[in-house]
Amino acid sequence: RPAKQTETRNQAVVGGVQLTAATLDNAFWERVCRLTKLRRREQAQMQEYVQLTSGHMEFLIRALDGDPSDPHPTAAQALPASADPDCVRKAITFLRGWKRKILPRRQWPPGKTISPDHRAEPGIALCAWGDAGWGSLVRQGKYVDEHISDELVEACATLVRQWRPDPFPEWATAVPSLRRPDLVPDFAQRLAAALELPFRTALTKTEHRPEQKSMANSDKQARNVLGSLDVHRGAILPEPVLLVDDIVDSRWTFTVVAWELRRRGCGKVWPLALAAVGNA
Repeated sequence: RPAKQTETRNQAVVGGVQLTAATLDNAFWERVCRLTKLRRREQAQMQEYVQLTSGHMEFLIRALDGDPSDPHPTAAQALPASADPDCVRKAITFLRGWKRKILPRRQWPPGKTISPDHRAEPGIALCAWGDAGWGSLVRQGKYVDEHISDELVEACATLVRQWRPDPFPEWATAVPSLRRPDLVPDFAQRLAAALELPFRTALTKTEHRPEQKSMANSDKQARNVLGSLDVHRGAILPEPVLLVDDIVDSRWTFTVVAWELRRRGCGKVWPLALAAVGNA
C-alpha cells in the first residue's frame, strides 16, 4: 500500500518521516564538486599505484606532498631502506622498560569466589611474549637454550626492586614442570640469590597435563592444573613468597599454586613471570 502523504507549503510527511525544504547556496554545491573531484583523483591514484612495478616510495611521496602533478617532491624525502642503529637501540631500551601486570583470579569456574586469604596478589611480568624488548631472549632461553640467561635474571631482579611489593617477599619458590623440570627452578634460584632471598622447593608436579594454551576455555584450564601438584608442607614458610614462572597465559597455574600455598599457611603470594601471553 503506498505510504500516506500529506503536504504543506514548505514540508511533507512521507511514511511518518518529515521532509523539510531547504535552500542550498552555491557554497554548498561548490564544496560538493570539490570533494567529488578529490575523491575521484584519489581513486585514480590508488588504481595507478596498484599497477606500479617500481617506484612505489617516490609515488607516495609525490602523492602525499600535496601536488600530484609535480613530478619532483619538494618537502618529503624518501625513507631509508634500513633503520638507524641508534634508534633501534633506543626502541629496545624503551620496550625493556615496559612491564605487564598479572591480575589475580577471584573466582573458580563456574563462579565460586576464591577467598581473599587463599588467592594470589597482583603480580608482574617482565615483558610480553615475543616482543622486541626481552621477548626474544625469553623465547631463546625457553625453547633453544633451555636455560634462562643471566641477563634476564638481573632484569627480573631489577624489576622486583622497582616493583617493591608490600609486604616484600621473604623467600622464593618456583612453579614446577615435568616438561622442563630444571628450567624455572634454576632461574628462580638464581633470581632469589640476586635478591638475597632463600629459595625453597615447595611443590612438585606429579602428572603430565596438556599445555594451558591447548585448553579450549577457562574451566578446562583450571581443571588442567588442579590435582597435578604435590605440596611439600615442611618447605612452606609463613612469610610472603615470590612465586616464579616463565610464562603466564591463563593465570590458572598461578591461581592454583597460590591457593595450595596459602591454605597451608604461606603468607602473601606475589607472582612473577618472565613473559605474559595474550591478556594475562
